[in-house]
Amino acid sequence: MACRFEVLLSGERAAHTAAARRALDEVDRIEADLTVFRETSALSHVNREASDGPVAVDADLFEILALGREISDRTGGAFDITSTPLSRCWGFLRRQGRLPHQEEIDRARALVGMSGVELDAERRTVRFASPGIELNLGSLGKGYAVGRMAHVLREEGVDAALLSAGGSSVFALGGDADGWRVDLNSLQVARGPLAQLYLRNVALATSGAGEQFVDVKGTRYGHVLDPRTGWPASGILSASVVTREPSVADALSTAFLVGGLALAQQYCASYPDTLAILTPDDGTGRPRLFGTCDGASVKTFSGTST
Repeated sequence: MACRFEVLLSGERAAHTAAARRALDEVDRIEADLTVFRETSALSHVNREASDGPVAVDADLFEILALGREISDRTGGAFDITSTPLSRCWGFLRRQGRLPHQEEIDRARALVGMSGVELDAERRTVRFASPGIELNLGSLGKGYAVGRMAHVLREEGVDAALLSAGGSSVFALGGDADGWRVDLNSLQVARGPLAQLYLRNVALATSGAGEQFVDVKGTRYGHVLDPRTGWPASGILSASVVTREPSVADALSTAFLVGGLALAQQYCASYPDTLAILTPDDGTGRPRLFGTCDGASVKTFSGTST
């Protein structure tokens, strides 16, 4: 997943260090199963074989694929785990960005969409409608791994810890009455924290527009692609989401970066316990806040809430 995973324990819980190490070992197992960068992974096997017929997968992989379909449906396709052909077309899959011709984008888009992926819950199989479809769980993987880490820690009796993946996916396990303090920052906004949050038994995920990009004649094209158009998402500098489940927060932060303020507002109104903080690319640097999540409180906020 190309990032650092961490478990933060308070000093009085030093006895839980061994449990924290076991939680980090769980990340290694997940990486081995879900990455597209290892030919031996379960996901790579699906990508190779599912266009020839149904491929049986384990319960964990089927669960995350089903979640990917659900979030895609909820967000009108702004989130899509089949967008690998577009990432390859733009060169972002191997960090070699380029500006493709529209014909290339159109060919890649023809392979994108969860309608081309058949999930059989009874047989727990995956099948692709045509060759060329590929699944990539990069927009879900960190959150899913953080959620599994929290599960391991709870089983080990750990009642308070702050889990982090690359600084962009966080889960606050327990904590004191207020919870864990997390300052929300954005590399795309040159200023202080966007917000100061206190989190308890909830997840926070942030997606930004400037982590990878290609510059063509002074125009910057970011690596987060809109699967509905095939072009890089625009209009939002950063999107942060707080929900109960780390994998859902991870997916929604990507979806809202693509779908913008309108999608975030609509989603948070429709699905309780979803808090979103988006910074529009309007020159003000002021974030917008939508929804609420039980277990999360915003102590300071540098924007104007809605």
